[in-house]
Amino acid sequence: MSIVIYNTLTREKQKFVPLQDNKVSMYVCGPTVYNYIHIGNARPAIVFDSVRRYFEYRGYDVDYVLNFTDVDDKIIKTAKEKGKSVQDIANTYIDAYLEDVQMLGVKKATINPRVTDTMDDIILFIQGLIDKGFAYAVEGDVYFKPRAFEGYGKLSHQSIDELRAGARIQVGEKKADPLDFALWKQAKPGEIAWDAPWGKGRPGWHIECSAMAKKYLGETIDIHAGGQDLAFPHHENEIAQSEAMNDQQFANYWMHNGYINIDNEKMSKSLGNFVLTRDLLQTHDPQVIRFFMLSVHYRHPINFSEKLLEGAQNSLERIKTAYTNLAYRKTASMDLAEEEGQWLVKLAELKQQFETAMDDDFNTANAISVLFDITKEANVYLQSKQTSTKVITAFQDMIALLMQVLGIDITQEEKPLLDEEIEDLIAERSQARKDRNFARADEIRDLLKEKNIVLEDTPQGVRWKRG
Repeated sequence: MSIVIYNTLTREKQKFVPLQDNKVSMYVCGPTVYNYIHIGNARPAIVFDSVRRYFEYRGYDVDYVLNFTDVDDKIIKTAKEKGKSVQDIANTYIDAYLEDVQMLGVKKATINPRVTDTMDDIILFIQGLIDKGFAYAVEGDVYFKPRAFEGYGKLSHQSIDELRAGARIQVGEKKADPLDFALWKQAKPGEIAWDAPWGKGRPGWHIECSAMAKKYLGETIDIHAGGQDLAFPHHENEIAQSEAMNDQQFANYWMHNGYINIDNEKMSKSLGNFVLTRDLLQTHDPQVIRFFMLSVHYRHPINFSEKLLEGAQNSLERIKTAYTNLAYRKTASMDLAEEEGQWLVKLAELKQQFETAMDDDFNTANAISVLFDITKEANVYLQSKQTSTKVITAFQDMIALLMQVLGIDITQEEKPLLDEEIEDLIAERSQARKDRNFARADEIRDLLKEKNIVLEDTPQGVRWKRG
């Protein structure tokens, strides 16, 4: 099977063919760092980390670039309000972002370029667009001319006239056409600024990513990704700038994740219903948050609520419990060559189903369904009077591996048994004794003993206490 990706550019699923064998170049738009990230920002971090992980699982070497916009109107405004420098504000929230996403299981990027570290490249890029006739300078500002680029609108699938109808010239802008967009902004008094051939200032938003992608991944890349809200105008403008400058396709595949709704309403700061990732991490298991985000296909909108998050926690616990129960049973298992073959074949088939789901545009929702199937089979196998060490190990390894592909490590140090778990094991032991499955009953007794749980048989039933 080959990996297929839904390409926003073509609006269809396409077989993934990398520019270089066994390599993937991937650029993901990162945050503008003026505040802590909300869960809408956390979704692409988790989603595209999972895409990266699956490519690596399939044997690809992934160059994963995620940028930080560390100079911007919002950052300048926050710096003024807090009486700090733009650099201090940016550093604070970059550190916070990296801390938050690390807790969510996101791997470090190959590189996290910053706008302020790429300024020379940005200035050269803008000058190149001016020299080629795609941009013009006016009174210290520089604008790009979409009408000069024949393919403008191909990502959003809108014509130049449709785009023109919705464009406006804001107060203070000096552009010749409402569609033109800023590549360089003239410095205002007291603002952070850099020297450039057309005057002191700072770059516009869109040009930053074009310059950084070119510098760190090349003129053409495999995948460009980000939130659905970035498709227009940000990514549309990136395409125009990059392809006008480089005379070749900018990215072969464009991936966009869907929005997050809060209790069935679109998350919006104006509505006051946004949730900061940092706040959520104070009260919820990061693995549960990640599992929740991956329980819906990345292109679909996802509804966030405490009830749905609780459901994700219960679902994840089912998988973890099965993994833990396998570990408990493993110590009493043996070699049973006659039964091993059919179970190992079944496991191989389930692994193939997981890969089929992920090959189909990284469908983590269907992949998780396969993990539930593996859990169900593991629970069935654990009811056997005798179990094979080899099969138990295969179940464990399979669950751990596939969960790791999703960025969730379930092999962490075991937690103490909860009272409810102890009661369930005692009930299972009683049933096993009734069924004359004394081997399983003894296993449970030994397990509880290992956990310092003391059992006492009384006329009223089994009592227990912690040793």
